[in-house]
Amino acid sequence: MREGTLGFIGGGRVARIILGGLRKAGKMPAQIVASDTDPDVLKKLQAGFPTVEAASNNRKPAAQDFVFLALHPPAIAGSLAEIKDCLKPDAILLSLAPKLSIAKLKDLLGGFDRIVRLIPNAASIIGEGFNPIVFSGAFNQQAREEIKAFLGTLGKCPEVVENKLEAYAVITAMGPTYLWFQLEELRGMAESFGMAPAEASAGIAEMAYGAVNTLFGSGMVAEEVMDLIPVKPLGEEEKIIRAMYKSKLAPLYEKLKS
Repeated sequence: MREGTLGFIGGGRVARIILGGLRKAGKMPAQIVASDTDPDVLKKLQAGFPTVEAASNNRKPAAQDFVFLALHPPAIAGSLAEIKDCLKPDAILLSLAPKLSIAKLKDLLGGFDRIVRLIPNAASIIGEGFNPIVFSGAFNQQAREEIKAFLGTLGKCPEVVENKLEAYAVITAMGPTYLWFQLEELRGMAESFGMAPAEASAGIAEMAYGAVNTLFGSGMVAEEVMDLIPVKPLGEEEKIIRAMYKSKLAPLYEKLKS
């Protein structure tokens, strides 16, 4: 796939994540243009990525080769009405939002169908993301593989069916937020017990990696895995925590699907 210019409609967190992953991989393009309704957001983006050009509206980012639609779903319709006449015929529009289907995006763009939907994961900033992807019918298999190779600098990029993207949004895109604060609390506790910061970080990282692989890769059923350790300091809270997951995530998923 040719080297191309990048446009970001929305210059917030997800733009920083993607650009961080590209920079880490040494794949930063020569031209990057970003727009945002908040000038402070663009200033923050440029502080981290000085080569980014700030645009006063969405039209210049939309005129690039690869156009990342990095907006919350409610803001997308109005933005697409603004840019649909700016897209190059051979451009690729990558929507990073749940909720709006390829068919809906195509309709809002007046028939433009070179559309990719991607659910980004925060670990993409270090090249270790898990970013499920869906292509419109405008891309043949070779084009799909080239796009996945480009995005592969951000981490794994599995091709999935479109009606599962909202589930991935809740589980993999938002998933780190369910774990990070707990891991950070464990690190603080470890240091309070006398472990050096490096020892605490390494020990927790290896523990978490092994725990995931044991649960999902050992061939044992979940009950067997969770019975491997007899002492469960948080055992009495497990039901509460499980109920919190159900009460918070199930309604969120239904909202994204509606």
